[in-house]
Amino acid sequence: MATGKIKSRTATLDRNTTETKIKLRLAIEGQGRYTIQTGIRFFDHMLELFTRHGGFDLTLQCKGDLDVDQHHTVEDVGIALGEAFDQALGDKKGILRAGYFLMPMDETLAIAAIDLSGRTACVVDAKVRVRLVGDLQTELLYDFFEGFARGARANVHLKVLYGRSNHHKIEAVFKAFARALRFACSRDQQLRDMLPSTKGLL
Repeated sequence: MATGKIKSRTATLDRNTTETKIKLRLAIEGQGRYTIQTGIRFFDHMLELFTRHGGFDLTLQCKGDLDVDQHHTVEDVGIALGEAFDQALGDKKGILRAGYFLMPMDETLAIAAIDLSGRTACVVDAKVRVRLVGDLQTELLYDFFEGFARGARANVHLKVLYGRSNHHKIEAVFKAFARALRFACSRDQQLRDMLPSTKGLL
């Protein structure tokens, strides 16, 4: 029996404020391809490996007021990326909805758990105790993931279980996040016409 080609889930988003101007294109069924420019090179690197490990395609350009601080850029990119996933997923029928992943990064181990529940919650325990890793202000990790949770209307829980290198801790978190999100976005063929909620709404 012939089956129709599954429609690719994509989103295009322009988000402009007085603090940031963001252009973003996302394909959930991608090949890990990216073109990313935020003005913060370590942040770019984390978004690049997020894209590769999630199997997404992402084009993202952000021009932010970095002369003031990195906060607006990092948080707004998180919000825009979350909104893009929410847009691309549409009515969410047939998705697995929740996903988790345990990610080793050399001496570091991190876990991510995500629920595309329609409700916003974010918990991040990265155990990073330095102010900067590369050129990224590390306190903004929470702001990025909280912004994503808000934009995607999702629960996002991230924890580093142990590790030595602060670089590895952050990298392991982004990789675990990507793979957990990939699973949560995946379609369940058995339940492809069902909304994964007893409430009838996500």
